[in-house]
Amino acid sequence: MEGAARVIARRGVRGLRVEELAAEAGVSTALIYYHFKDRAGILRATLEFINDRAGRYTTEREPDAPPLDARGELEETLLLEFQDSPEVRENSTAWGELRATAVFDPDLREDLARATLVWVQEVGELLGRVRPMAGAAALAGAAERLTALVEGLSSRWLSGSLPLAHARELTTTAIAAELRHLAQPGG
Repeated sequence: MEGAARVIARRGVRGLRVEELAAEAGVSTALIYYHFKDRAGILRATLEFINDRAGRYTTEREPDAPPLDARGELEETLLLEFQDSPEVRENSTAWGELRATAVFDPDLREDLARATLVWVQEVGELLGRVRPMAGAAALAGAAERLTALVEGLSSRWLSGSLPLAHARELTTTAIAAELRHLAQPGG
């Protein structure tokens, strides 16, 4: 799956060739087809892998790190999407490629919508821990805005049109604004 994420990040979904994927993974094309059946199976499994990997690098903490409060956990979870590491760059790039391809692929669109919904719900839960009195609809709206912002800023950062530090600063500012909004009556 790492090979699939690398190939998609490098070549895009349209550029994904099973032969190249097999070479990248060090296996035969027959084995790829045996496990994934077809291209759609490869894309579905890659999307799941990318989500799982993002879940790991946005939630894993050093064992001796002090515990975070709810707001710190929310901020860290979103800001860890902006790390200048090969794994995060590859993951974010592959996610963007899959998202762009989903515009024209209804099956992938459904899988991507489910994965996005899970992410929005996770961020909504974190927001709810910071603002427990906020309503469910307000939390869902704030989570939707924050995850969409992170995706957009990530694309700009990866393309070189936005410095990493500025993307992180904009995200932190947006989190503060959403939390202020959620603290208001009816927010």
